[in-house]
Amino acid sequence: MDIASGVCFGVGLILWWWGTPILLTRRSILFKLHYLSVADTLGSLALMVGLLIRRPQEWSLWLLAVLSLVMWNTVLGYVLAYCAHPPELRRDE
Repeated sequence: MDIASGVCFGVGLILWWWGTPILLTRRSILFKLHYLSVADTLGSLALMVGLLIRRPQEWSLWLLAVLSLVMWNTVLGYVLAYCAHPPELRRDE
């Protein structure tokens, strides 16, 4: 179990760092934010799976943390994308 947990921690850290170099490219800010938020979310989920393997009795707290992470990252992504568009391109009524 320690090996599986360590692998999850390693994958999580790699994914966290994987999203960082894209910030130095000449792509659009929305592409950069999307790439970074996906890498960050997957890395955080891998770290949480590693923690769940080490402490399986805490599954209810883990489930709450995973749901919160997924929901907040999704909502934040939509808010950032909405705010990044000029007002004339928004579909407000």
